[in-house]
Amino acid sequence: MNKYFLILVFTLCFFTIKAQNSNDEILFTVENDPVYVSEFTRVFNKNIELVKDESQKDVDEYLKLFVNYKLKLKEAKTLGLNEKKSYINELSSYKTQLASNYLTDSKVTDELIEEAYSRSINEVQASHILIRLSENATPQDTLQAYNQLLKLRNRVFNEGFEAVKNEVHDGKNVYAEDLGYFSSFKMVYDFETAAYSTAVGEVSMPFKTKFGYHIVVVTDFRTSRGERTVAHIMIDNQKKDQSQDNPESRINDIYLKLQQGEDFESLAKQFSEDQSSASKGGMLSPFTGGQLSSLKFENEAFALEKVGDISKPFESEFGWHIIKLYDKKSVESFETMKGVLQEKVKRDSRSQLINESLISTLKKQYKISDKRPDLNYFVTIVNDGYFVGSWKLPADFKANETLLKIQDKKITNGDFGSFLEKNQKRQMPKTSIKNLVDTSYDAFLEKQLILYKEENLEVENQDYANIVEEYRDGLLLFDLMETEIWNAAKTDSVGLQKYYKDNKENYFWNQRVDAVVASSAKKATIKKVQGLLLDKKTPEQIKETINSEKTIDVIFTSGIMDAQHQSLPESFQFKTGISEIYKFNDGYIVANVLTVLTKELKTFEEAKGSVISDFQNYKEANWILSLESKYKVTIYPAVLEKVKKQLNK
Repeated sequence: MNKYFLILVFTLCFFTIKAQNSNDEILFTVENDPVYVSEFTRVFNKNIELVKDESQKDVDEYLKLFVNYKLKLKEAKTLGLNEKKSYINELSSYKTQLASNYLTDSKVTDELIEEAYSRSINEVQASHILIRLSENATPQDTLQAYNQLLKLRNRVFNEGFEAVKNEVHDGKNVYAEDLGYFSSFKMVYDFETAAYSTAVGEVSMPFKTKFGYHIVVVTDFRTSRGERTVAHIMIDNQKKDQSQDNPESRINDIYLKLQQGEDFESLAKQFSEDQSSASKGGMLSPFTGGQLSSLKFENEAFALEKVGDISKPFESEFGWHIIKLYDKKSVESFETMKGVLQEKVKRDSRSQLINESLISTLKKQYKISDKRPDLNYFVTIVNDGYFVGSWKLPADFKANETLLKIQDKKITNGDFGSFLEKNQKRQMPKTSIKNLVDTSYDAFLEKQLILYKEENLEVENQDYANIVEEYRDGLLLFDLMETEIWNAAKTDSVGLQKYYKDNKENYFWNQRVDAVVASSAKKATIKKVQGLLLDKKTPEQIKETINSEKTIDVIFTSGIMDAQHQSLPESFQFKTGISEIYKFNDGYIVANVLTVLTKELKTFEEAKGSVISDFQNYKEANWILSLESKYKVTIYPAVLEKVKKQLNK
């Protein structure tokens, strides 16, 4: 499980704020560490709706949890876990990760989100011609590519895209491709913008992306396909051991039953091998174009026109399917999609626009002039070795001289010199030394401004400071639990074996049957099947007798089944022989129970996962008792009574 997620779980219920007002009373102490009323009431009010255990909504019960949390933090600090290098490094890494959410320009971000939404509701169909070009191409190469595309643009107007495509596409330097329909975030931002800015039937002027220079030909705009809600019946085509009909034959049998008028939901419950949806009649969560991992499944779903339509059987990467359309919607509202779009914008190439705006804001905040400082000294010491990655700072480099100041922070020549040395590459397009130094300084200044903002975020932004404090405690608690409980429980083989022996009554297989179950929509049919089973007929012989090429009246399912198996009703009697007929899932079933597997003790290996989990809980409970003995907890009853009155209003 993701470590950050576990830390969030730990701190979700116990988020603290250090700042206390002068009238704040102490609710309890752990040794000499005070815990204030404001902290406890804030935590209680914030998380009470998330607590599922009703007993923990009681103030006294919740206080016990909170005291245990504080005891664990006290132990973590006593053990010096907050001084571990790994802890310090991970906290630093998290702060950097978190800070990225605050190092942005919200106005520009909002504009880009709105633009992305407007594009997401309309798909553009386009083709393009690309001339590959390095991002550091010389002016001569850039001009040549631009002029070449102008000529190709004229040819597309006169001859049509297909004719030009067939002649110029080589898959190496020149690409001419049909791109189909796409919407926001499917292409790099510059390309997406050019496509959405070009009218249908028009060809754009040449434009640049990180891949080179393009022209784009727009052939259509259409409303996005929106969202579909479908159910499906799936037969797995990946099973190594098929104990019944092959997947294609089985799905075709089910399709024939649908054609005969049988209920889709009922058949999905009986036969679909997608365990996550079968019990829900095959229903899947709503999805949009591009969201599913199977393009085949998606296209089949979007091809259904009317609610209630059912597809023919088809095969995807995961198995054979039949789909039924339950709902179709257009693109969701802006407010619904805003959060998702915001995350996509941050990860997309358009984030550079946000960064440029942020830098402009930071320059104003910290009063940094747009005029560069005198960089002539660096122009004199950098040479052509820089373009092949061999340049080094001279021995007499004036490292300590101040280059600029951001508030009270002094940035030296040494800082910029190290930046220059670190960012040279073995192969770089040659330019003038002055241009190299100027552009390098601009990149260096951006980095320093963001670094300074990040270093001072806890002072400048209280929200950020609060979340960092939350994570500090959560990270400590995670390390403590991992050391004292989780790893200890997993590696204590003697303790695990003893715990298993002392608690065997908790580790049993439930009663199961090895059975063959026949299902049909018709009671008369299932009664006939029952008679044939009593006559010792096999499932294959029964299917030959009852089913035909065009009519499937009975389907068999076989294997080891417990009381929760999808093929068995709750009232099913676990005894050998031919069962009575049961009405189940809008149909009928009868079973031939070959063997009843009685409730039996799991071996240690079979129960090991559950044993480890239970043993961890056992060790933690005893560990908490030891912490209560180690650290004195003093609760102030009068203050607690005030808190109860306040929280129980």
